[in-house]
Amino acid sequence: MHAEKPAFAICLRQLGWIAQCRAWAFAITIGLPYGALAAPPDTLARDIESADQAFFAAVFTRCDAHAVGAMVTDDFEFYHDKWGKIASSRQAFVKLIGAACERQRLGTDFKAKRRLNSLSLRVTSLGTDNALEIGEHDFFRIGAGDSLTPTEYARFIHIWKKEVNAWLLARVISYDHVDGPAPWAAP
Repeated sequence: MHAEKPAFAICLRQLGWIAQCRAWAFAITIGLPYGALAAPPDTLARDIESADQAFFAAVFTRCDAHAVGAMVTDDFEFYHDKWGKIASSRQAFVKLIGAACERQRLGTDFKAKRRLNSLSLRVTSLGTDNALEIGEHDFFRIGAGDSLTPTEYARFIHIWKKEVNAWLLARVISYDHVDGPAPWAAP
């Protein structure tokens, strides 16, 4: 009798499971038990995408540090490939966003826009109260007449935590930043 192969080993041979493999590898890396990953229902993906859009609207569209603070956990952490660990708490991140908004108000920094590459988005359940979101996005400088100039594109990993019926962002890993327009963007 042969022992069953773990699902994460099987997934390596099936191209359709690439996002799930990444989730399993990430979960194993951070020490989650093998069974902690469950297939997400469609509602989870919609809920996380909605929370993602609300978060980035608060950061970029409205530049509302107070609203951003209500969307992240107390122990929020943000890691960036260019700048390292840029926030280690809700308070630190709110202060960072507030300072960026103030620079925009003073005209010493530009207003930006973030666009999600929805075809890249993958959402995976991490147990019952956490979710893993992986994707790509690009960023733009908003100029005169609301013109958009591409500034960079990147990949991201977000871990969301459900608290009191709301999804809060707990961890951000923002990586593979490349200056210029995204390769998936229309000309």
